[in-house]
Amino acid sequence: MNLDNPLNKQKMSKKGLCTIVCATAFTVFFAAGLNAQDRNEVIAAYNEGAKAMQTDPKAAITSFEKVIELSDKVGETANDLKQKAVQVLPGLYYKVAATAYNEKKPSAEIIAAAKTAGAMAEKYASATHKENSKKILVNGYYKMASEFFSANDYDNAILAFDSVLTLNPDHIASIYNKALIYKNRDQADQFEQTIDLFLSKLDPAKDADKATQAKGAALEYFRAAGSKANSANKLDDALALLTRAAKYGDDKTMFYFFADVYNKKNNFTDGAAYAQKGLDLETGDAEAKAMFYYQLAVAQVGKGDTAAACESFKNALYGPFAEAAKAQRTNLKCQ
Repeated sequence: MNLDNPLNKQKMSKKGLCTIVCATAFTVFFAAGLNAQDRNEVIAAYNEGAKAMQTDPKAAITSFEKVIELSDKVGETANDLKQKAVQVLPGLYYKVAATAYNEKKPSAEIIAAAKTAGAMAEKYASATHKENSKKILVNGYYKMASEFFSANDYDNAILAFDSVLTLNPDHIASIYNKALIYKNRDQADQFEQTIDLFLSKLDPAKDADKATQAKGAALEYFRAAGSKANSANKLDDALALLTRAAKYGDDKTMFYFFADVYNKKNNFTDGAAYAQKGLDLETGDAEAKAMFYYQLAVAQVGKGDTAAACESFKNALYGPFAEAAKAQRTNLKCQ
């Protein structure tokens, strides 16, 4: 063949063009076929996830995560399926965590599931499921803390309660239980700080009962500590502790200890005042009032009011104060 022939050159050009066009068309057709096949895989994974959603959320999660993985490989043609998977995944992770909590699974399992749910909610931009997962995480840590508390493992209980409070600083149950731990450990300063924090978080109208309970516990603790210091004749310490107790309310027994301490310190004016406060609160019989009359009488003796002291010692002639009151009346030559 004469290649220099113009006609031959034209035939050759047409043949080459056909080769190129035909090859390109085959490539496009083949790629389209691959995309269709890959999308079918995405659809299959999606359908598996949809089928498992109600009965097996963990299996559904696996399938929908596979949808996202495959969609990223397939590209734009699978974006619709990817977006659907993204929308349902945060709810499924949350469901796994909620189920663990509702079924009372071990606290460590609940915490792990809630952390995963929160991370996935953030990854897939679901603010609602992130917040709800956080609530389960709080409950998981609180469950763990309560278990440690019941086992008297106070070190780990404190750590778990602190984890709760890091997530929710207003979790009043954790604050109160921390206060009880400090009370049980006789850590007075930490107990006072924590019970005061608890009281500051309460709603005065809705939480009146909780406030009463907490104040009662604090008053009782510091009153007992003040009484112990008084018995050891550590009078300044006793007054300091009783003053801390008084911050949480009035109490007749606390007033008795105040009167006793002040009388021992020869502060008979305050001794008499606190004995009278105790009497004012005591609604019981003569024997119940004897302790206050005894302290009042001691204060009256100290102030030089013998006549009044004789009458008060007379009112103290009951129960455990009877013998001491009788001896005092003898010493005073009461009629």
